[in-house]
Amino acid sequence: MSVKLAIVYYSSYGTNYQMASIAAEAAKAAGAEVRLLKAPETAPAEAVNSQDAWKAHAEATADIPEATAEDMEWANAYLISSGTRFGVMASQMRAFIDTLGGVWFQGGLANKPVSAMTSAQNPHGGQETTLSSFYMTVMHWGGFVVAPGFTDDVIFKTGGNPYGYSHTQGAEFTDDVKAAIGHQARRLVEVAGKLA
Repeated sequence: MSVKLAIVYYSSYGTNYQMASIAAEAAKAAGAEVRLLKAPETAPAEAVNSQDAWKAHAEATADIPEATAEDMEWANAYLISSGTRFGVMASQMRAFIDTLGGVWFQGGLANKPVSAMTSAQNPHGGQETTLSSFYMTVMHWGGFVVAPGFTDDVIFKTGGNPYGYSHTQGAEFTDDVKAAIGHQARRLVEVAGKLA
């Protein structure tokens, strides 16, 4: 069975979109079938349109499909990426996850490997607690957490977060950053392949 990876992200200004896109390329190169999907926007249009960067990013990614419960059923692995809001995932991502009760109840989210990434405005803006909040949800699903740990030296070069890649907003997407995200995506694909 091939690896079918749903990469679901939420991004207001583009950081998590960039992270998800880098992960998608790495996962495809590792042999996975990938769906790059965004969590539906729940903020009112007037809020999005009131901030130029938010509006511009929404318009630039209008062609990216919104994630659905059917996508989650299709996939046999998940990579989730969302900015942190007060130490937990953005409400848009939480709202999407909260629509998955029917799939979860039928066992459609169980026994699948999951990895997560996040970003925040500053290096200590809640990244680790946000990743933990993702993984608590995965445990309720009966999924398998596939964190990068310290399985590659590039983890140390990009902040040393063993729970998942975390980006500081505005920081450059260096070769090391791309390598860390790529390593996490490939590790997830490798584990998913073994489970499949």
